[in-house]
Amino acid sequence: MRHFDLIIIGTGSGNSIIDERFADWDVALVEKGIGPNDAYGGTCLNVGCIPTKMFVHTADVAGSPASGAKLGVDLELRDVRWRDIRDRIFGRIDAISAGGRRYRAEDNPNVTLYEGVARFTGVKQLRVETAAGPEEINADRVVVAAGGRPSIPDIPGLDQVDYYTSDTVMRLDRLPSRMIIMGTGFVGAEFAHVFSSLGVEVTMIARSGRVLRGEDVDISKRFTELAAGRWDLRLNRKEIAVERDGELVRLHLEGPEGAEVVSAEALLIAVGRVPNTDLLDAAAGGFELTADGKIKADATQLTSVDGVWALGDISSDYELKHVANHEMRVVQHNLLHPEEPIESDHRFVPHAVFSSPQIASVGLTEQEAERRGVNYVTSTQDYAGIAYGWAMEDTTGFAKLLADPDTGQLLGAHIIGPQAPTLLQPLIQAMHFGLDARTMACGQYWIHPGMPELVENALLNLPLK
Repeated sequence: MRHFDLIIIGTGSGNSIIDERFADWDVALVEKGIGPNDAYGGTCLNVGCIPTKMFVHTADVAGSPASGAKLGVDLELRDVRWRDIRDRIFGRIDAISAGGRRYRAEDNPNVTLYEGVARFTGVKQLRVETAAGPEEINADRVVVAAGGRPSIPDIPGLDQVDYYTSDTVMRLDRLPSRMIIMGTGFVGAEFAHVFSSLGVEVTMIARSGRVLRGEDVDISKRFTELAAGRWDLRLNRKEIAVERDGELVRLHLEGPEGAEVVSAEALLIAVGRVPNTDLLDAAAGGFELTADGKIKADATQLTSVDGVWALGDISSDYELKHVANHEMRVVQHNLLHPEEPIESDHRFVPHAVFSSPQIASVGLTEQEAERRGVNYVTSTQDYAGIAYGWAMEDTTGFAKLLADPDTGQLLGAHIIGPQAPTLLQPLIQAMHFGLDARTMACGQYWIHPGMPELVENALLNLPLK
């Protein structure tokens, strides 16, 4: 059994731990592969944030002609060259992934790259199933950054049909004319925007009565209204069975009005993700797990096993790349400076949904504030109420803020509309550094007429004491 100073499992954010400060460490890096091509670099690079946003931007461009008529500009979309779109995106992504692998495998003499599924066989001890056969390794320190994978629901017949997940759907050989998307979270909402903008008829299946139900209720309601006008949205449905009918997939549903069937050439499963703890046999490694099967880690990212840290989707409540990167920097510091550990800061974690319209959020939703008994006031500002909103003829977007009525400290911020993630950023900064709403609104200039006036007016609308 080969012994290392450090084993890192996963080449997403975990890969970034190793810099020049670890040059005299003997490091093992283990990667099981992501998606159909067993790519190096983790979920974000290969099947997550980066390629999806490249598709989203393409979809935004493809959808822009439809918005021209209300501005007096008549445009039309002539063609969508799917393979050109796909190959442009993965021509870049795959090259980055291959380059990252080559760098670690060939240019880092202190790093040994193991490619294969790893399982714990004991505390800080692993068996890796490589192409050359199994290898046993152990280490003084271990970092578990092995991520997660799409969740597959237990529906009769699903194992008998071809279906796609976020890992595979972006590499379709051709666009289907119709697609069923099962799931109404951020993955489903983003892919519904992508494929419908490129000409695919989308049917979206929801078990609940709203799309993006984890968002603030006003944001979720507005998005659901707009989604129903754009896609064939089936709310409050239960999936009963799936079957193949020639070139079609038939999904049997039970809805408010009884049984129904929807058919399409492609079925996308987007009902959530599960951590890869089972693949690692985390129990054999001695780890304490959370109720949802993740590795439990404290604020320093240390697990229940001394000398083992965890980060990212396999342990975090926030399945977001920017959170995994933050936790990576904490683990990196604590590996190098065990006598002076630092803690992760998860107080103000933002997220965004890159659908159409875009959504961005940070802090408490109104329903969370009510559930926790937090004293708050709220305000909203429509895009239609600012000059740049007039320019865009936006009639559906708005910003919603929650604040402490006594101190003016922001408790939550939620935006639905164009460039929502960009507009949210100064509000994240204000919450993180304790800038109250009145000082933020009145203590600086706001460019007129710019979109940030949406934020300015929302701040000014707060009924503070």
